[in-house]
Amino acid sequence: MALGRIVELAQRADTRFQRWRDPQSRAVLLNARTAMNYAVMAPVHRAMGKDPRVKFYYMASECPERTREIYREAPEAESLNPRRAATMKFDAYLAADLLWAMLPRGTPRIQMFHGVAGKYGRVYDRPDRSMRAWDRLFFINRKRMRNFIAAGAIDPDSRAARLVGMPKLDCLLDGSLERGSALSSLGLDPARQTVLYAPTWSPYSSLNAIGEEMVARLTERGYSVIVKLHDRSRDPEFVHSGGVDWGARLEPILRSGNGMFATGSDACPYMAAADLLITDHSSVGFEYLLLDRPVVRIEMPELIARTDIHPDYVALLASASTTVHTALEAVAAVERELSEPASRSAARKQVASELFHEPGTATRRAVRELYEVLELDPASVRASI
Repeated sequence: MALGRIVELAQRADTRFQRWRDPQSRAVLLNARTAMNYAVMAPVHRAMGKDPRVKFYYMASECPERTREIYREAPEAESLNPRRAATMKFDAYLAADLLWAMLPRGTPRIQMFHGVAGKYGRVYDRPDRSMRAWDRLFFINRKRMRNFIAAGAIDPDSRAARLVGMPKLDCLLDGSLERGSALSSLGLDPARQTVLYAPTWSPYSSLNAIGEEMVARLTERGYSVIVKLHDRSRDPEFVHSGGVDWGARLEPILRSGNGMFATGSDACPYMAAADLLITDHSSVGFEYLLLDRPVVRIEMPELIARTDIHPDYVALLASASTTVHTALEAVAAVERELSEPASRSAARKQVASELFHEPGTATRRAVRELYEVLELDPASVRASI
Protein backbone atom coordinates (compact mmCIF):
# COMPACT_ATOMS: atom_id res chain seq x y z
CA MET A 1 0.00 0.00 0.00
CA ALA A 2 1.37 3.45 -0.96
CA LEU A 3 2.56 5.67 1.88
CA GLY A 4 0.07 8.42 0.96
CA ARG A 5 -2.81 5.99 1.24
CA ILE A 6 -1.60 4.78 4.63
CA VAL A 7 -1.39 8.38 5.91
CA GLU A 8 -4.90 9.11 4.61
CA LEU A 9 -6.35 6.06 6.36
CA ALA A 10 -4.57 6.98 9.60
CA GLN A 11 -5.96 10.53 9.44
CA ARG A 12 -9.49 9.22 8.89
CA ALA A 13 -9.15 6.86 11.82
CA ASP A 14 -7.93 9.78 13.95
CA THR A 15 -11.01 11.80 12.96
CA ARG A 16 -13.37 8.93 13.74
CA PHE A 17 -11.78 8.45 17.14
CA GLN A 18 -12.09 12.16 17.98
CA ARG A 19 -15.75 12.18 16.94
CA TRP A 20 -16.43 9.05 19.00
CA ARG A 21 -14.68 10.48 22.05
CA ASP A 22 -16.47 13.86 21.90
CA PRO A 23 -19.18 13.87 19.20
CA GLN A 24 -20.27 17.49 19.79
CA SER A 25 -16.87 19.19 20.00
CA ARG A 26 -15.00 20.71 17.04
CA ALA A 27 -11.74 22.65 16.67
CA VAL A 28 -11.14 25.23 13.94
CA LEU A 29 -7.71 26.72 13.21
CA LEU A 30 -7.48 30.22 11.67
CA ASN A 31 -4.23 31.12 9.92
CA ALA A 32 -3.47 34.69 8.81
CA ARG A 33 -0.63 36.58 7.19
CA THR A 34 -1.92 40.05 8.12
CA ALA A 35 -4.67 41.61 10.24
CA MET A 36 -6.56 42.21 7.00
CA ASN A 37 -6.62 38.44 6.43
CA TYR A 38 -8.36 38.03 9.77
CA ALA A 39 -10.86 40.80 8.89
CA VAL A 40 -12.00 38.64 5.95
CA MET A 41 -12.61 35.63 8.22
CA ALA A 42 -13.98 37.64 11.16
CA PRO A 43 -17.72 37.58 10.26
CA VAL A 44 -17.67 33.78 10.12
CA HIS A 45 -15.73 33.62 13.38
CA ARG A 46 -18.14 36.03 15.09
CA ALA A 47 -21.19 34.05 13.97
CA MET A 48 -19.82 30.65 14.95
CA GLY A 49 -17.97 31.86 18.02
CA LYS A 50 -21.30 31.88 19.83
CA ASP A 51 -21.56 28.11 19.40
CA PRO A 52 -20.10 26.34 22.48
CA ARG A 53 -19.43 23.25 20.38
CA VAL A 54 -16.85 25.04 18.23
CA LYS A 55 -13.49 26.19 19.58
CA PHE A 56 -11.33 28.52 17.50
CA TYR A 57 -7.55 28.79 17.58
CA TYR A 58 -5.30 31.47 16.07
CA MET A 59 -2.05 30.99 14.19
CA ALA A 60 0.30 33.14 12.09
CA SER A 61 2.39 30.41 10.50
CA GLU A 62 4.75 32.70 8.57
CA CYS A 63 5.54 35.01 11.49
CA PRO A 64 4.51 33.52 14.85
CA GLU A 65 6.07 36.45 16.68
CA ARG A 66 3.37 38.71 15.17
CA THR A 67 0.38 36.57 16.17
CA ARG A 68 -0.84 38.99 18.84
CA GLU A 69 -0.59 41.96 16.45
CA ILE A 70 -2.34 40.16 13.58
CA TYR A 71 -5.28 39.09 15.77
CA ARG A 72 -5.40 42.33 17.78
CA GLU A 73 -9.03 42.99 16.82
CA ALA A 74 -10.19 39.41 17.32
CA PRO A 75 -12.06 37.97 20.32
CA GLU A 76 -9.94 36.24 22.91
CA ALA A 77 -8.89 32.75 21.85
CA GLU A 78 -5.91 30.45 22.23
CA SER A 79 -2.94 31.25 19.99
CA LEU A 80 -0.71 28.48 18.69
CA ASN A 81 2.75 28.45 17.20
CA PRO A 82 3.20 26.22 14.13
CA ARG A 83 5.06 23.55 16.08
CA ARG A 84 2.24 23.17 18.60
CA ALA A 85 -0.46 23.24 15.90
CA ALA A 86 1.28 20.41 14.05
CA THR A 87 0.65 18.08 17.00
CA MET A 88 -3.07 18.83 17.24
CA LYS A 89 -6.15 17.52 15.48
CA PHE A 90 -8.41 20.16 13.86
CA ASP A 91 -11.79 19.68 12.25
CA ALA A 92 -11.26 22.58 9.86
CA TYR A 93 -8.48 24.93 8.79
CA LEU A 94 -9.47 28.40 7.55
CA ALA A 95 -7.26 30.89 5.71
CA ALA A 96 -7.84 34.03 3.63
CA ASP A 97 -4.52 33.77 1.80
CA LEU A 98 -2.58 30.90 0.27
CA LEU A 99 -1.05 29.78 3.54
CA TRP A 100 -0.34 26.06 3.80
CA ALA A 101 0.44 25.08 7.39
CA MET A 102 1.92 21.68 8.18
CA LEU A 103 -0.83 19.68 9.92
CA PRO A 104 0.24 16.02 9.84
CA ARG A 105 -2.93 14.74 11.48
CA GLY A 106 -4.96 16.09 8.57
CA THR A 107 -7.89 18.48 8.37
CA PRO A 108 -10.28 19.88 5.73
CA ARG A 109 -8.67 23.06 4.38
CA ILE A 110 -10.88 26.03 3.47
CA GLN A 111 -9.74 29.02 1.44
CA MET A 112 -11.48 32.40 1.76
CA PHE A 113 -10.07 34.90 -0.71
CA HIS A 114 -9.02 38.29 0.66
CA GLY A 115 -9.55 40.48 -2.41
CA VAL A 116 -11.03 40.80 -5.88
CA ALA A 117 -8.65 43.24 -7.61
CA GLY A 118 -6.83 40.57 -9.62
CA LYS A 119 -3.34 41.47 -8.38
CA TYR A 120 -0.69 38.77 -8.77
CA GLY A 121 -3.08 37.03 -11.11
CA ARG A 122 -0.99 33.92 -11.73
CA VAL A 123 -1.14 33.23 -7.99
CA TYR A 124 -4.64 34.33 -6.97
CA ASP A 125 -6.85 34.74 -10.05
CA ARG A 126 -5.54 32.44 -12.82
CA PRO A 127 -3.23 30.16 -10.83
CA ASP A 128 -0.35 28.51 -12.64
CA ARG A 129 -0.42 25.68 -10.09
CA SER A 130 -3.02 23.21 -8.86
CA MET A 131 -5.44 24.27 -6.13
CA ARG A 132 -6.89 20.78 -5.77
CA ALA A 133 -5.40 20.28 -2.30
CA TRP A 134 -7.98 22.70 -0.83
CA ASP A 135 -11.14 20.98 0.37
CA ARG A 136 -13.25 24.12 -0.05
CA LEU A 137 -12.67 27.26 -2.11
CA PHE A 138 -15.09 30.01 -1.05
CA PHE A 139 -15.19 32.00 -4.28
CA ILE A 140 -16.25 35.63 -4.01
CA ASN A 141 -17.55 35.68 -7.57
CA ARG A 142 -18.19 33.42 -10.52
CA LYS A 143 -15.54 35.21 -12.60
CA ARG A 144 -12.68 33.90 -10.46
CA MET A 145 -14.20 30.43 -10.28
CA ARG A 146 -14.24 30.32 -14.07
CA ASN A 147 -10.68 31.63 -14.22
CA PHE A 148 -9.50 28.82 -11.89
CA ILE A 149 -11.15 26.25 -14.16
CA ALA A 150 -9.80 27.83 -17.35
CA ALA A 151 -6.28 27.89 -15.88
CA GLY A 152 -6.50 24.20 -14.96
CA ALA A 153 -6.12 24.92 -11.24
CA ILE A 154 -9.34 23.01 -10.45
CA ASP A 155 -11.60 20.68 -12.41
CA PRO A 156 -14.82 21.93 -14.03
CA ASP A 157 -16.84 19.69 -11.71
CA SER A 158 -14.76 20.45 -8.61
CA ARG A 159 -16.58 19.67 -5.36
CA ALA A 160 -14.33 22.16 -3.59
CA ALA A 161 -15.62 25.16 -5.54
CA ARG A 162 -18.35 27.00 -3.64
CA LEU A 163 -19.85 30.32 -4.70
CA VAL A 164 -20.08 32.16 -1.38
CA GLY A 165 -19.40 35.89 -1.82
CA MET A 166 -17.44 38.09 0.61
CA PRO A 167 -18.72 37.96 4.19
CA LYS A 168 -16.63 40.95 5.24
CA LEU A 169 -18.82 43.23 3.11
CA ASP A 170 -22.23 42.12 4.38
CA CYS A 171 -22.22 44.97 6.91
CA LEU A 172 -22.26 47.53 4.08
CA LEU A 173 -25.61 46.26 2.82
CA ASP A 174 -27.45 44.61 5.70
CA GLY A 175 -28.19 47.83 7.62
CA SER A 176 -25.67 47.23 10.40
CA LEU A 177 -23.29 49.98 9.22
CA GLU A 178 -24.24 53.33 7.69
CA ARG A 179 -22.57 56.67 7.08
CA GLY A 180 -23.82 58.58 10.12
CA SER A 181 -22.90 55.96 12.70
CA ALA A 182 -19.58 55.28 10.99
CA LEU A 183 -18.63 58.97 11.05
CA SER A 184 -19.67 59.25 14.67
CA SER A 185 -17.62 56.22 15.70
CA LEU A 186 -14.58 57.67 13.92
CA GLY A 187 -15.03 61.12 15.48
CA LEU A 188 -15.49 62.87 12.12
CA ASP A 189 -17.79 65.80 11.39
CA PRO A 190 -20.86 64.57 9.47
CA ALA A 191 -21.37 68.06 8.06
CA ARG A 192 -18.13 67.87 6.08
CA GLN A 193 -17.63 65.81 2.95
CA THR A 194 -15.35 62.85 3.63
CA VAL A 195 -12.81 61.41 1.19
CA LEU A 196 -11.25 57.99 1.71
CA TYR A 197 -7.83 57.36 0.17
CA ALA A 198 -7.06 53.63 -0.01
CA PRO A 199 -4.10 52.82 -2.25
CA THR A 200 -2.70 49.34 -2.72
CA TRP A 201 0.66 48.28 -1.28
CA SER A 202 3.74 48.49 -3.46
CA PRO A 203 6.68 50.86 -3.92
CA TYR A 204 5.02 51.59 -7.28
CA SER A 205 1.66 52.62 -5.85
CA SER A 206 0.11 56.08 -6.00
CA LEU A 207 1.01 56.50 -2.34
CA ASN A 208 4.70 56.69 -3.24
CA ALA A 209 4.12 58.80 -6.34
CA ILE A 210 1.59 61.49 -5.35
CA GLY A 211 -0.03 60.38 -2.08
CA GLU A 212 1.45 62.94 0.27
CA GLU A 213 0.83 65.89 -2.04
CA MET A 214 -2.74 64.80 -2.79
CA VAL A 215 -3.64 64.31 0.89
CA ALA A 216 -2.27 67.76 1.70
CA ARG A 217 -4.24 69.40 -1.10
CA LEU A 218 -7.48 67.65 -0.14
CA THR A 219 -7.03 68.68 3.48
CA GLU A 220 -6.42 72.28 2.44
CA ARG A 221 -9.69 72.22 0.47
CA GLY A 222 -11.61 71.40 3.66
CA TYR A 223 -12.40 67.73 3.12
CA SER A 224 -12.28 65.23 5.98
CA VAL A 225 -9.64 62.85 4.65
CA ILE A 226 -9.27 59.26 5.82
CA VAL A 227 -6.11 57.45 4.74
CA LYS A 228 -6.59 53.68 4.90
CA LEU A 229 -3.41 51.85 3.95
CA HIS A 230 -2.97 48.20 3.20
CA ASP A 231 -1.22 46.42 6.07
CA ARG A 232 1.77 45.87 3.80
CA SER A 233 2.17 49.63 3.21
CA ARG A 234 2.91 49.97 6.93
CA ASP A 235 5.78 47.50 6.69
CA PRO A 236 9.17 49.30 6.54
CA GLU A 237 10.60 46.96 3.88
CA PHE A 238 11.06 48.63 0.49
CA VAL A 239 9.15 45.92 -1.38
CA HIS A 240 6.02 46.70 0.65
CA SER A 241 6.08 50.45 1.35
CA GLY A 242 9.01 51.84 -0.56
CA GLY A 243 10.84 52.05 2.77
CA VAL A 244 8.73 54.97 4.03
CA ASP A 245 7.05 55.29 7.43
CA TRP A 246 3.75 56.50 6.02
CA GLY A 247 2.11 56.96 9.39
CA ALA A 248 4.79 59.41 10.48
CA ARG A 249 4.64 61.14 7.09
CA LEU A 250 0.88 61.55 6.80
CA GLU A 251 -0.48 61.86 10.34
CA PRO A 252 0.71 65.47 10.86
CA ILE A 253 -0.99 66.50 7.60
CA LEU A 254 -4.22 64.77 8.56
CA ARG A 255 -4.21 66.24 12.07
CA SER A 256 -3.98 69.73 10.60
CA GLY A 257 -7.43 69.22 9.08
CA ASN A 258 -10.34 67.10 10.14
CA GLY A 259 -8.78 63.88 8.91
CA MET A 260 -7.49 60.62 10.30
CA PHE A 261 -4.91 57.94 9.63
CA ALA A 262 -6.92 54.71 9.83
CA THR A 263 -5.49 52.02 12.08
CA GLY A 264 -8.25 49.40 11.88
CA SER A 265 -7.64 46.37 9.67
CA ASP A 266 -11.22 46.25 8.34
CA ALA A 267 -11.87 48.91 5.71
CA CYS A 268 -15.66 48.69 5.99
CA PRO A 269 -16.22 51.42 8.63
CA TYR A 270 -14.06 53.80 6.62
CA MET A 271 -15.87 52.96 3.39
CA ALA A 272 -19.24 53.51 5.06
CA ALA A 273 -18.12 56.92 6.32
CA ALA A 274 -16.78 58.20 3.00
CA ASP A 275 -18.64 60.15 0.35
CA LEU A 276 -15.96 59.31 -2.24
CA LEU A 277 -13.03 56.93 -2.59
CA ILE A 278 -9.63 57.50 -4.19
CA THR A 279 -7.49 54.48 -5.05
CA ASP A 280 -5.04 53.22 -7.66
CA HIS A 281 -5.84 49.52 -7.94
CA SER A 282 -6.92 47.90 -4.69
CA SER A 283 -9.63 45.47 -3.68
CA VAL A 284 -11.14 48.29 -1.58
CA GLY A 285 -11.64 50.20 -4.83
CA PHE A 286 -13.95 47.46 -6.06
CA GLU A 287 -15.55 46.79 -2.66
CA TYR A 288 -16.56 50.45 -2.38
CA LEU A 289 -18.66 50.10 -5.54
CA LEU A 290 -21.26 48.26 -3.47
CA LEU A 291 -22.12 51.60 -1.85
CA ASP A 292 -22.69 53.19 -5.28
CA ARG A 293 -20.64 56.28 -4.41
CA PRO A 294 -18.03 57.99 -6.62
CA VAL A 295 -14.57 56.53 -7.16
CA VAL A 296 -11.50 58.36 -8.44
CA ARG A 297 -8.82 56.09 -9.91
CA ILE A 298 -5.17 57.12 -10.10
CA GLU A 299 -3.66 55.42 -13.13
CA MET A 300 -0.32 53.77 -12.31
CA PRO A 301 0.90 51.73 -15.34
CA GLU A 302 4.07 50.46 -13.65
CA LEU A 303 2.04 49.24 -10.67
CA ILE A 304 -0.27 47.31 -13.02
CA ALA A 305 2.66 45.71 -14.84
CA ARG A 306 4.70 44.78 -11.78
CA THR A 307 1.80 43.29 -9.84
CA ASP A 308 0.58 41.12 -12.73
CA ILE A 309 -2.94 42.52 -12.97
CA HIS A 310 -4.96 41.21 -15.88
CA PRO A 311 -6.31 43.92 -18.23
CA ASP A 312 -9.86 42.74 -17.44
CA TYR A 313 -9.62 44.13 -13.92
CA VAL A 314 -8.00 47.37 -15.02
CA ALA A 315 -10.84 47.92 -17.48
CA LEU A 316 -13.51 47.08 -14.90
CA LEU A 317 -12.27 49.63 -12.38
CA ALA A 318 -11.70 52.26 -15.08
CA SER A 319 -15.26 51.83 -16.35
CA ALA A 320 -16.73 52.55 -12.92
CA SER A 321 -14.49 55.47 -11.93
CA THR A 322 -12.87 58.71 -13.05
CA THR A 323 -9.22 58.27 -14.04
CA VAL A 324 -6.56 60.83 -13.08
CA HIS A 325 -2.75 60.99 -13.13
CA THR A 326 -1.67 63.81 -10.82
CA ALA A 327 -2.55 65.21 -7.42
CA LEU A 328 -4.09 68.31 -8.98
CA GLU A 329 -6.21 66.21 -11.32
CA ALA A 330 -7.32 64.08 -8.37
CA VAL A 331 -8.51 67.09 -6.35
CA ALA A 332 -10.38 68.48 -9.36
CA ALA A 333 -12.01 65.09 -9.96
CA VAL A 334 -13.11 64.88 -6.33
CA GLU A 335 -14.89 68.23 -6.59
CA ARG A 336 -16.49 67.26 -9.89
CA GLU A 337 -17.64 63.80 -8.79
CA LEU A 338 -19.07 65.01 -5.48
CA SER A 339 -21.14 67.58 -7.34
CA GLU A 340 -22.65 64.82 -9.54
CA PRO A 341 -22.40 61.63 -7.43
CA ALA A 342 -24.85 59.62 -9.56
CA SER A 343 -23.04 60.18 -12.86
CA ARG A 344 -21.44 56.70 -13.03
CA SER A 345 -24.00 54.84 -10.96
CA ALA A 346 -24.98 52.33 -13.67
CA ALA A 347 -21.37 51.35 -14.32
CA ARG A 348 -20.64 50.99 -10.60
CA LYS A 349 -23.60 48.68 -10.12
CA GLN A 350 -22.67 46.61 -13.14
CA VAL A 351 -19.09 46.00 -11.98
CA ALA A 352 -20.19 45.29 -8.40
CA SER A 353 -22.70 42.71 -9.61
CA GLU A 354 -19.94 40.94 -11.58
CA LEU A 355 -17.45 40.81 -8.70
CA PHE A 356 -19.59 40.13 -5.61
CA HIS A 357 -21.95 37.19 -5.39
CA GLU A 358 -25.19 38.11 -3.60
CA PRO A 359 -23.63 40.72 -1.30
CA GLY A 360 -25.21 41.14 2.10
CA THR A 361 -25.80 37.42 2.65
CA ALA A 362 -22.34 35.87 2.17
CA THR A 363 -21.75 35.17 5.87
CA ARG A 364 -24.80 32.95 5.96
CA ARG A 365 -23.47 30.82 3.09
CA ALA A 366 -19.95 30.64 4.50
CA VAL A 367 -21.23 29.54 7.91
CA ARG A 368 -23.49 26.91 6.34
CA GLU A 369 -20.55 25.53 4.36
CA LEU A 370 -18.28 25.42 7.41
CA TYR A 371 -20.89 23.61 9.49
CA GLU A 372 -21.18 21.06 6.70
CA VAL A 373 -17.43 20.49 6.86
CA LEU A 374 -17.63 20.16 10.65
CA GLU A 375 -20.58 17.75 10.38
CA LEU A 376 -22.57 19.74 12.91
CA ASP A 377 -26.18 20.92 12.86
CA PRO A 378 -26.07 24.75 12.69
CA ALA A 379 -29.60 25.14 14.07
CA SER A 380 -28.41 26.54 17.38
CA VAL A 381 -26.84 29.61 15.79
CA ARG A 382 -29.12 30.26 12.80
CA ALA A 383 -31.04 32.99 14.56
CA SER A 384 -27.90 35.03 15.17
CA ILE A 385 -26.66 35.13 11.56
